[in-house]
Amino acid sequence: MADCRYQISQCAYIKLVLHALKHASSSVNGLLVGRLVEGGGGGGSPTVQISDSVPLFHSQIGILPYLELALIQVEEHFASDGLGVVGYYHANERQDDTELSGAAKKISDHIFRYFPQAALLLLDSKKLEGLPKGKGRDPVLQLFTRDSSKSWRSAGSGGSSLLTTKETSANIVLLDYISTEKWNEVVDFDDHLDDISKDWLNPNLFK
Repeated sequence: MADCRYQISQCAYIKLVLHALKHASSSVNGLLVGRLVEGGGGGGSPTVQISDSVPLFHSQIGILPYLELALIQVEEHFASDGLGVVGYYHANERQDDTELSGAAKKISDHIFRYFPQAALLLLDSKKLEGLPKGKGRDPVLQLFTRDSSKSWRSAGSGGSSLLTTKETSANIVLLDYISTEKWNEVVDFDDHLDDISKDWLNPNLFK
């Protein structure tokens, strides 16, 4: 939605980037969890507040039964907090690939049917590489939104005012986690399917 703004929490932001870094040679994806706040943001625009991200897959991307199972579990878990699925994130296998894959569009279309303000976030590897050089505080993500046209359109890079991080120091904290290879601790739904003792909620990731 063109008149909607998006704000992502530090926790959600860092977790999805670490997920992509853990499986740097594969495509990865996940869900964005949050709520729509009417009248939020500048000029009274509604704001989609993304409070958490749920790492899904690094090898089962696009397999419908696994996706449906993950969606059901995520919705059931977060519903008690008044939260729901508000979008989707994706990182391509090739770092120089900035195009949306068919799987990314298809999954996001599914989410859009239930949440018309859905965000589709694509990891921007060039911006991620630029972080150690101190290039800005913008999210290393590309925001895509859609409307009744059924086409996902870029809303600008991370520098767009439509997408911001809730905490201005998010990239500084992200760099700290990258330097300590914190990505090794990220558990996604793929990992959980292989070993149910592994918690896809990652409750200890930031402890």
